[in-house]
Amino acid sequence: MNLSTTYLGLTLRHPLVPSPSPLSHNLDRIRQLEDAGAPAIVMFSLFEEEVENTSLQLSHYMDYGSDSVADASNYFREPVDFVPPMERYLKLVSDAKECIDIPIIASLNCTSLGHWVEFASLLEEAGADAIELNIYDILTDLYFDGLSVEKRNVEIVETLKQNLSIPLAVKLHPFFTSLPNVAMQLTNAGADALVLFNRFYQPDINIDTFQIEPDLRLSHSHELLLPLRWTAILSGRVSADFAITTGIHNHVDLIKSMMVGANIGMVASELLKNGLSRLGEIVSELQHWMEEHEYESVEQMQGSMSYGNVDDPSHFVRANYIRTLQSFRFDTTGQDF
Repeated sequence: MNLSTTYLGLTLRHPLVPSPSPLSHNLDRIRQLEDAGAPAIVMFSLFEEEVENTSLQLSHYMDYGSDSVADASNYFREPVDFVPPMERYLKLVSDAKECIDIPIIASLNCTSLGHWVEFASLLEEAGADAIELNIYDILTDLYFDGLSVEKRNVEIVETLKQNLSIPLAVKLHPFFTSLPNVAMQLTNAGADALVLFNRFYQPDINIDTFQIEPDLRLSHSHELLLPLRWTAILSGRVSADFAITTGIHNHVDLIKSMMVGANIGMVASELLKNGLSRLGEIVSELQHWMEEHEYESVEQMQGSMSYGNVDDPSHFVRANYIRTLQSFRFDTTGQDF
């Protein structure tokens, strides 16, 4: 039985890949992921704000007191070892490539070009096999229109691809007015794969402290439905590989992802909740299911339930909305919701 798949030009032993998370924050954890059976690793994301804020802080402390006359010998702080986030990230990628045998996909989270072109090139030099670009932006400007957002994203991808020789994946959110058109523009600009979807973490309000607080919740299988639908609609129609992330917790979720056309499924929440052993367990369950249903390879099932291959593609579009509403039934007592 052949469980292998290809993604970003890489041949992987099986299609279940750890996605960006604290599980890849250091070399020991990366080794543990490989030992647990990961066929590749998508590194935790380096954020644009993290790099920019560190640069501003460093500049502040380098200049602090430069125009003053110190009366005390301890006026100036002793120098401390400082390694910028970019350098730490590059070193981790380089060290990982030296000690593990599976592909490393670096992850950048940004909204503008800035110095990302240079840094992406440095990641390639450090040994990254590919880069996942997460263009994550919350717009609050009333006058910044949707077309401008799309144009900026396409320009980022286009510029990065012109300066890279390794593959580039783009992680999307589902809130574009015309997701198929954006997907086509990004692949035309050079994106080798599309990752569906980015999770937006929403802030909450504490009514006792009157503070806005972060609210981090791990994913659940029901969140898989949205990326399933859009991967089914896009796969085979857009010339890119597909990765589904958010909502994969078991072999059933992974099988569904393959059937709609994904090359890989990405997992993080399940590993964080239940341990790295879940990687091997899910793959074993996938293999057992394939044996029961007489599948000889993962490739055989990939895209079999996509928009272009099902008998009635209307299930993926507006007609499904009507069917879903009409499918609701009360029980005989009228109490069961």
